Amino acid sequence: MEIDAVPQEGNATLGGHRKAVYARDANGRMVIAASRGWEAEEIVTSHAVETLQVQAEAARERVKAGRASPLEYWMYERRMDVALLSQTSGFWQWRVKRHLRPVGFAKLSSKQLERYAQALGLSAASIQQVP
Repeated sequence: MEIDAVPQEGNATLGGHRKAVYARDANGRMVIAASRGWEAEEIVTSHAVETLQVQAEAARERVKAGRASPLEYWMYERRMDVALLSQTSGFWQWRVKRHLRPVGFAKLSSKQLERYAQALGLSAASIQQVP
């Protein structure tokens, strides 16, 4: 994309911030240009956020019914999926999936809970319950 074609339509999901995109300048070199985003990006981002909110609410209901652990709710509430939670916490994906079940979650040590808490940006006590 040419530097003059960098989208500046605006994207409400960026919260007034700009983001860096690569564009070709007048000399043909790739440079970083500031962009305010574009409408299509805003639509896709909003849809993804809505999907995660629906998943968080469904997870909350499963937790209350005893079919899921509070970790599943917090994962979706913090806009994560199994792969991202695995990367940020340092647990293998299969272990994260195990911990999403009540039995697996109940066996977590305080050190493991702290790893999840740090990955989710919460306290260890708060990830053990749902609001």
